[in-house]
Amino acid sequence: MSRAQKKIDRHYYSNSKKNLSYFGKKVGNVFIKFFKILDSKLTIMIVPHSKSRVINFQTNVFALFLSIFLTIGIIFSFVYFNKKSISANMTISSLETQNRETLASLDQLRDENANLFQAAKRFQASLSQSLSLLGINQVSGGDNTSLSNSDLSSLFNTKEITAGSTKELADIQELTSYLVNAVEPIEQIGKMLKTQQSLFTEIPSVCPIKASNIHVSMSFGPNIHPTRGHWYIHKGIDLSTYHSGDPVISTASGQVVTVGFDSGFGNYVIIKHNHGFYTRYAHLNSFTVQKGQFVNQGSLIGYVGNTGVTTGPHLHYEVHIGSDVVDPAKYLNIKLATK
Repeated sequence: MSRAQKKIDRHYYSNSKKNLSYFGKKVGNVFIKFFKILDSKLTIMIVPHSKSRVINFQTNVFALFLSIFLTIGIIFSFVYFNKKSISANMTISSLETQNRETLASLDQLRDENANLFQAAKRFQASLSQSLSLLGINQVSGGDNTSLSNSDLSSLFNTKEITAGSTKELADIQELTSYLVNAVEPIEQIGKMLKTQQSLFTEIPSVCPIKASNIHVSMSFGPNIHPTRGHWYIHKGIDLSTYHSGDPVISTASGQVVTVGFDSGFGNYVIIKHNHGFYTRYAHLNSFTVQKGQFVNQGSLIGYVGNTGVTTGPHLHYEVHIGSDVVDPAKYLNIKLATK
């Protein structure tokens, strides 16, 4: 390095040192002046309007600014936490409203749960009766521990539930368990019905009139003759809808063996079914089948009328097993009103 370069470096270093020292002195003087200002003495006088003694006390600028800052901070903190308190109170009020609505919903849920158990009780009774008639093993119950305040103590298994669970939850869990166990026998009933479907269609088991306002105008057995006035044995059941023209259907699958007119029966149809069953449909307004025709259960065979010896439009319906006449009402799967 040359002498000239060294001289320049020494000069630069010397100037930098002088400038840094000068800057440090200036900054130090500023801080000293600032602290002197903060340490300046102040006298605060409180002069009352009355003749009371004047109150005065001494402080410095730093203490004054500190007290003002703390006062402003306390005021802002009070306003902030007051708003927070109002917001918290509104939230609590909203939660209380929701809690009341939840309690009301819970009461409604409990009522519905009780109704559900009553429906389950009726379902269990019907299922047990059906299973007994069909010879299927009934739903096994396991422990069958009694349920408090419940009529279904013989239906459900008691399960262990987690702490804090409500009684309603336990009841629903037990009801679910029972329904799951009931699926298998119901499936067995379905399979049995499916395999016996053809048998049911061959037995006269449906209502012969396709209408909703059907009533029995004369039942099977001993009755007073409507036109002659003496006692006689009524060999069928008279069904009426109060007017002519309602569809008459076959109550079972079979073959039409007679289609004709009789002075007593009027227009009538006789159908032969399997297993020795015969059915007769009399007083028809008209018929839609012919002799030798095969019909299915529910097929249209004619319409309600007023032909033959009658006092009004109705259907005279008979069921025969071989040479015996039986009460058709025993085979009808609907509840009929009696006039």
